[in-house]
Amino acid sequence: MSIVVKGIFESNERGFGFLRPDDDTEDIFIPPTFTGGAFDGDRVEVRVTSAGDENRGPEGKVIKILERNNKPIVGKFEKSKNFGFVVPENKKIGQDIFIPKSCFKGAKNGDIVCVEIVKWPERRRSAEGKIVDILGKAGKPGVDILSIMYGYNLSEEFPDEVLAEVNKIPDVVPEKEIKKRRDLRNVRMVTIDGEDAKDLDDAVSIEKLENGNFMLGVHIADVSYYVKEGSPLDKEALKRGTSVYLVDRVIPMLPKKLSNGVCSLNEGEDRLAFTVMMEIDKTGKIVNSDIFKSVININHRMTYTVVTKILETKDKELTKEYKDVVKDFKLMRDLSSILRKRRKKRGSIDFDLPEAKVILDENGKPIEIKKYEITVSNNMIEDFMLAANETVAEKFYWLETPFMYRVHEVPDTEKIEEFSKFVYNYGYRVSGLNKAYPKAFQEILEKIKGTPEERIISTLLLRSMQQARYSPENLGHFGLAAQYYCHFTSPIRRYPDLFIHRVMSELIENNYEFKNEKRVKKLKKLAKDGAKEASEAERNAMLAERDSVELKKVEYMSNYLGEEFDGVISSVTSFGFFVELSNTVEGLVRVEDMEDDYYVYNEKQYALIGERTRKVYKLGDEVRVKLARADVETKRIDFMLA
Repeated sequence: MSIVVKGIFESNERGFGFLRPDDDTEDIFIPPTFTGGAFDGDRVEVRVTSAGDENRGPEGKVIKILERNNKPIVGKFEKSKNFGFVVPENKKIGQDIFIPKSCFKGAKNGDIVCVEIVKWPERRRSAEGKIVDILGKAGKPGVDILSIMYGYNLSEEFPDEVLAEVNKIPDVVPEKEIKKRRDLRNVRMVTIDGEDAKDLDDAVSIEKLENGNFMLGVHIADVSYYVKEGSPLDKEALKRGTSVYLVDRVIPMLPKKLSNGVCSLNEGEDRLAFTVMMEIDKTGKIVNSDIFKSVININHRMTYTVVTKILETKDKELTKEYKDVVKDFKLMRDLSSILRKRRKKRGSIDFDLPEAKVILDENGKPIEIKKYEITVSNNMIEDFMLAANETVAEKFYWLETPFMYRVHEVPDTEKIEEFSKFVYNYGYRVSGLNKAYPKAFQEILEKIKGTPEERIISTLLLRSMQQARYSPENLGHFGLAAQYYCHFTSPIRRYPDLFIHRVMSELIENNYEFKNEKRVKKLKKLAKDGAKEASEAERNAMLAERDSVELKKVEYMSNYLGEEFDGVISSVTSFGFFVELSNTVEGLVRVEDMEDDYYVYNEKQYALIGERTRKVYKLGDEVRVKLARADVETKRIDFMLA
């Protein structure tokens, strides 16, 4: 009996595709002749034609399209006398969209447009569409980011009914609600964020107890008080799933009146919060914790830069200006170091991969690419949020309540075996790697620190891992070596955190038990559906964010055509190898441009080897390259060997 699997179809620009099964089992490869007219993102039914073996995964054939991906398609309009075509910007859509003359909507040749499909492709006929929006001429300021937003179905605008609901929310915290909560307005606390941040959802407080332990307070904006379950505002937040941070703007999950206003923990304003108070001993163990609803008032809105200057360079002016909290920052640094050591001891994996920030001018043109600097104050906030997330997840796990966990499953055995063989070629042997112990992964990252191969082994290790996701089941978090983990600390910008706040609020108000079985059943369903939607929204946001950064990187590099750069080979394929420069820009050296020999791809060594010269180009090698092409339209950079 043949196996039939349902899931989401993901196409590739070379014609083939993959089925991402609903049950999160292994992806199924779909050859180009078996895609059955499916578009990228369609929900389909696939018959498995081959179960696969140790060298190849399963293969299948699309037998039915269950649901079309109705996201609008963005592309360049090409006009002729009686009809037109739109060439999709998403290269995964390997065919142009036919546009009848009656559906031009005033679009001119070369315009970037948004298209809605009205007739899906059949065997001998292209897809047919109508133009629903004209974004502007290609190359015009802002059109590039707009096209990414449309392509990922992202909108800065909120529906009228959502805005009407938000407008009824008062700008000040109601006195009636303050009386129901623990009043922490006299507790000294700060927010620490980046300079640009406007949606401040976490604050911290600290003190040293007489017994030598630390009392750490993590105070998180109570968004659930304002966003009521099932309301238009809630439905819109669930649909968005997350705030999206594009290179030039933030597309918020909640309207600005909430995200930057009454929910944001702004300095000197009374705010509703959820507080997690943790007593932590000198080994980093949380010996006691208390979770409750609070009302807070922030003493200082701090930035990572300022706190780092106070702690690292002991800046005199800043130390004087913030003298009331300098002692707190020193305690925070001490506690952060203790928590980090404890996490390391249990095997938490800490990837140190560089991230880039593209600096734009007022017209949206990229003028600089610089690496994000992770400072002592970034680490402090990360450590405190991780501690709060674990504390909340563990407490609610034992309460056996409907919940949304952040899970990271154990890596796939085959991928780990492949990775082990690869690092063995570099002379690394790590015990426990094949058994997928987090500590073994941590050990390899420590061994490669500062070596030429660090970047490449880290990247490959990351690729061999599963993707973290949301789940109603507690499956643990492999990367953090944590038994219990959730996202609780960012409810302004992540829906799972908001869901957790609702569950917490209900339990706190009902003395930590649900009286109604019907309610439990409903929350379980909301957790299951919400986890799936939030995981998909996160993936969509991540791709949009990456595309917007890549686009501006290509635009930036287009100013340096013909110039030479030093880089490292970051990926090797049969058609060439990718080179990463020190500013994190990546480009392809194509095999056909390597004219000194005929190069053959060796899959096991991740290398291209010259047949005549036996010259080898492998992962991690340093090379000097010349910039040959920087194509903003396709977001591609091509190098040639210098």
